[in-house]
Amino acid sequence: MIRKITLTAVTALAMAATPSIAAEVETEIHDFDFPFEGPFGSYDQMQLQRGLQIYTEICSACHGLEQVAYRNLADDGGVGWNMDEVRAYIDYQGAEVFDQSLFDGEGDFRAATPADRFPESGLSNAPDLSLMAKARAGFHGPYGTGISQFVNGMGGAEYIASILTGYHDEPECALEGEPMDGYYNVAFAAGGYPDSCIDDHGHHMVPGSWIAMAPPLYGDDVVFADGHASDLDHVAQDVSAFLMWTAEPKLVARKQAGLTGFIFLAVLSVLLYLTNKRLWAPHKHKD
Repeated sequence: MIRKITLTAVTALAMAATPSIAAEVETEIHDFDFPFEGPFGSYDQMQLQRGLQIYTEICSACHGLEQVAYRNLADDGGVGWNMDEVRAYIDYQGAEVFDQSLFDGEGDFRAATPADRFPESGLSNAPDLSLMAKARAGFHGPYGTGISQFVNGMGGAEYIASILTGYHDEPECALEGEPMDGYYNVAFAAGGYPDSCIDDHGHHMVPGSWIAMAPPLYGDDVVFADGHASDLDHVAQDVSAFLMWTAEPKLVARKQAGLTGFIFLAVLSVLLYLTNKRLWAPHKHKD
């Protein structure tokens, strides 16, 4: 048993010491100023409503939100709707769900209710967006420092917004090799560079890579009822904030609970310190 563990450890160390053949992909992830960042940050209801509109009109054609129920749109700290508005949204969308209990277990589609979840992705290669921001919540920013996310607030929402605004023309070095499939995005890292884009050390000379998803936003894609700007940067931030809420709907409540716990522990520490001094004060200077 010990011999097997030793051999496994030696093999792992040897693999870690072996230089990687694949070239490293650099990306450009930008730090956006979201209102929910920081210890006292919270979601902007109007921004979440705009993000929901963008998802409904554009993103829902391919992507789903199967981890989010319609009733969650009426939760505290979120979009700010009531149940009547949620039902009106469902009716406006004409949302349907497949109910296996209908027709003696054969199942059939029925009109959705607030208790049902959003539909799943319409395409097999389109990821569900309800956990996208959560999956990237551990992202630490372009410098790879663990404290970058805490200081700069760079996480899943920044990654999504950078992807949406990161579509560019292919670099000149890529045009020298064979044509690549997909769309060039400076925030996406998936490899696939031609040899002309790789330096002698195996590093890419230009950031980004090719992504299968076509640019979903171009700016002025939607018209908001509140008259908010609909340029590419604003629209990308609005839908990224909404997707962050779908991944972290209780973010504000957790921050409030953490702040309450911190205050309680601070007061308790002061009381314990004063109690300790009072108990030992008569005995401190005795010989």
